[in-house]
Amino acid sequence: MEFVEFEAARERAGLRLVVVPRVPSPWGEAAKGLLHVKKIPFVAVRLDLGNAELRDWIGQASAPVAIYENEAPRGGWAEILLLCERLAPQPRLLPESAEDRALCFGLCHEICGEMGLGWCRRLTGVAAGLEGRGGFAPPVARYLGDKYGYREGIGAELGRRVGELLGMLSARLKAQGQQGSGYYIGDALTAVDVYSATFMALLQPLPPEQCPMPEPLRAAFGNLDQATQQALDPILLEHRDRIYAEHLALPLSL
Repeated sequence: MEFVEFEAARERAGLRLVVVPRVPSPWGEAAKGLLHVKKIPFVAVRLDLGNAELRDWIGQASAPVAIYENEAPRGGWAEILLLCERLAPQPRLLPESAEDRALCFGLCHEICGEMGLGWCRRLTGVAAGLEGRGGFAPPVARYLGDKYGYREGIGAELGRRVGELLGMLSARLKAQGQQGSGYYIGDALTAVDVYSATFMALLQPLPPEQCPMPEPLRAAFGNLDQATQQALDPILLEHRDRIYAEHLALPLSL
C-alpha cells in the first residue's frame, strides 16, 4: 500500500483514502480490505489532526475518508462500501437479491454503525479508562468519550449490547456452517465478512507480527470483562483468521 503526503494526494487523480496512522482502526482496516478484495488502486494518507488544510479537504476530524476524483469526501462506512461497489462491481460484496442485500446492510450496521459492535467496544474502552479498569489511557478516553457520546453510567448498557451482538454474529456463523458455508450470507464473501474480520481487532488484535501497534493500545483493545470473554465465541476469531488468510492482506500496513 502506498502512503503519500497530503499535499501530493490532493493533487492526484483517482482514489485517495485518509486513515488513522499507526493504529488498526477497524473502520479504516475494513475500507482497506474492501479495496484490496476489489483490486481498486488508491493511495493512502495518514490523518494529521494538526493540519487544518487536510481537515478542510476531508471535511471532518476523523478517518477513514475516501475521496474519489473531485467528488465529495465520503466518511461513512456505507458510503465507502457503495463507492467500492460502483468503482469495481466485481467481485460484488453486496448480494444481488434484495432480501440478502438488506440482510447484508443490517449486519454491517450492527458491526460498524452507531451503537454497533465497534461503537460500543470503543466506548467500553473509554469507560474502563475513565474508571481505572484498563481500557484507553485517561487523556485518550476523555477525548474519545467527548467525541462519541460517552456518558456516565452507560458502561453496563454497552456491555450488554456487545454481548448481544457477539452472540448474534456467532449464531449466524454457526447456522451458516450447518449449511456448509463459512460466510455470513450465502456461499461467498460479502462486506459482512470483511467488517466482522477487521472489527475483531477491538476484542483480540492480530498478533504483533501481523499487526504492529503500541503495546498500551494493544492492551486497551484486548481489555475484556468476563462477560465479554464468554460472549467472544471462538468461531468469530476462526472466521477472522480464515478471511484474512484467504481474502485480505497481511501484515497490516499502518
